[in-house]
Amino acid sequence: MAEPTATRRQFGDGPLSQAAAWVYTLLVVELLLVLVAGPGLVPLVLLDRDASNAPLAALCAVPLGPAVAAAAYALHHRRGDLTDLRPAAAFWRGYRSSLRGALLVWVPYLAWLTVIAIGLANFRATGLPGWWAVLLVLIALAATLWCANALMVTALFAFRAVDVARLALYFLVRRPGVTIGNAGLLAVAAGVTALGSEAVLALLGSLLIFLYVLACRPMTAEIQEEFTA
Repeated sequence: MAEPTATRRQFGDGPLSQAAAWVYTLLVVELLLVLVAGPGLVPLVLLDRDASNAPLAALCAVPLGPAVAAAAYALHHRRGDLTDLRPAAAFWRGYRSSLRGALLVWVPYLAWLTVIAIGLANFRATGLPGWWAVLLVLIALAATLWCANALMVTALFAFRAVDVARLALYFLVRRPGVTIGNAGLLAVAAGVTALGSEAVLALLGSLLIFLYVLACRPMTAEIQEEFTA
């Protein structure tokens, strides 16, 4: 007769345990995300929504890029076993490994976005035709989608900065589903910020980053298969 334990479900394998593990991971990652990005998020929330504050807002947002990369790393490597959860360790491991690369992606992106924001704020004074404003908005959107790809690549892989930039650009076209998914998340984030505030967006941070990890999965799987040994 077979041992009863041979067919007995192990602790941590059931749907309730899986859900508890998922919620616990999201809560821990959310706490660490706010902790790391908090020094910049607090003054960012207090800033007036005025284009003249764009440089200061960009400066406040600098800690956010590495924090998002670390959260993406932790959620990508999340464990479903309730008895073996280490989301905090995964977050800090991802933060240490991707800090430099994330800053190399994030800081130039913020600088470029600041230039565009100031240009749009003073657009009437330039005397340029209206379609230039539309072009600037499209450039800002493309830069944001490129940055989303680049941050994910930096979070999960150890490539040179130039290779990260090329892969991020390549997969904007190679994987349109990823681009559309990230664009949808960007629209949700913009809507939450417009209807609420940056603080509300921060409280939903780990959930949105989890969806971001899912949206980027086809890209990261292909990079793993085609561009790593």
